Amino acid sequence: MLYKRIRDLREDKDMTQKEMVALLHCSQQVYSNYELGQRDLPTEQLIRLARYHCVSVDYILGLTDKK
Repeated sequence: MLYKRIRDLREDKDMTQKEMVALLHCSQQVYSNYELGQRDLPTEQLIRLARYHCVSVDYILGLTDKK
């Protein structure tokens, strides 16, 4: 669920992965692996994404459908 949510949130803002990596200060390969579920999303990055997208960490983690 997490991986689909972070991709959907990015796409909802019409952002590219390249734009997201600038925000998260990571490589495009690392970010791509987050979206594919091939790499765990560190807590710091999870919080940064939640704040940027104005959603709760619980929403990104799939614990709730309420943003």
